[in-house]
Amino acid sequence: MSSAKKNLSEYGDCPSGVGFLIHIVVSDWNTEITSKLLDGAKETLISVGVSESDIEIVRVPGAFELPVAAKSLLKSVNSDSVICLGCVIKGDTSHDEYINQAVATGITQLSIMSGKPIIFGLLTVNDQQQAEDRAGGKHGNKGIEAAITAVKMVHMQKQLGKPKSTIGFS
Repeated sequence: MSSAKKNLSEYGDCPSGVGFLIHIVVSDWNTEITSKLLDGAKETLISVGVSESDIEIVRVPGAFELPVAAKSLLKSVNSDSVICLGCVIKGDTSHDEYINQAVATGITQLSIMSGKPIIFGLLTVNDQQQAEDRAGGKHGNKGIEAAITAVKMVHMQKQLGKPKSTIGFS
């Protein structure tokens, strides 16, 4: 669904995040955008009850590294959710298509295999203005949306209970 007429920061009710351990992996590439996404995510998590001490931030060089950092976190700590934030701006070549597809596939596979919500907070935009519009501009802040998604997914999983088994991930 296109977000051209939707402010991504308008999320309505959100369950409490009290007691949730949330990791945020953020790309340093396009830092003027990703820092705004990070601020939005962190402020939102705190506003719904996640303790600041239960929000841990890991920085990676670029968007391509988001899935491997998320996997490393899942192997080393008992995170309830990992939010992946980054920004890929289309350039003169088709590199953006390869990066975006690789990150989307990696995050999806990791989330399915681990049974943990790994949140796709990657801006995949055509230009700087579109990035700014989605990092606190006229379309809100994708970091806020990613934080709300994480809390809602963790809450849903806690309501349903732990899965009885995992599929190929330990």
